[in-house]
Amino acid sequence: MTTPQDLFLVSLDVPGEYPVEQGDLSLALAGAELVDLLGARALTLDGDRVVPGPALTTGDRMLDEAGAALVRQEPYEPVEDWLWRRGRGLAAAYRDGLESAGQLAGRRRHWLPGRGGDGTPADTPARQHAADRWWSREPVLAGLAAAVGIEDERPAEAPDDEAVVTVLVAVGDAVAELNAVRERRRIENAAFDNIWRAP
Repeated sequence: MTTPQDLFLVSLDVPGEYPVEQGDLSLALAGAELVDLLGARALTLDGDRVVPGPALTTGDRMLDEAGAALVRQEPYEPVEDWLWRRGRGLAAAYRDGLESAGQLAGRRRHWLPGRGGDGTPADTPARQHAADRWWSREPVLAGLAAAVGIEDERPAEAPDDEAVVTVLVAVGDAVAELNAVRERRRIENAAFDNIWRAP
């Protein structure tokens, strides 16, 4: 399983005060793809710019699509631009891919220990893999999950790779920007409604 797949499954199965926003999740999934492509040496970062390496086949269709979507002309693309471009509709694409692979079969369960669940096993091996990674507080998955509002009281170590930290920070910034846009729209809509209600 890949980091984006694990993040998607954690977003379904970890109970939280609020459901994960699909836009937030899409941005984080794009960041998770960058992290996995970094690990596969399909790209490097030069500051905050995504520098593609040789075209590689990872064995995962979504990661291969992400690798093929990298901008290959200088000055290359900043991480945040990649998140917004690649992230568009990405949560739905991962949901569809996992459903077609049979990884979302069965009813949704809250099965992660210490998160208010009943401790029952995951419905699929993929969900169990995501749960194991979450429960071990793996730094990348924990950082991405925190960016979309999935919190855990147990602290996670920071990743020791500077490029990965750059990606995680960019994901957090992009999600915060998206939330600011949502809040601004909410305020504008409320003000508009008040105008129409005024006597």
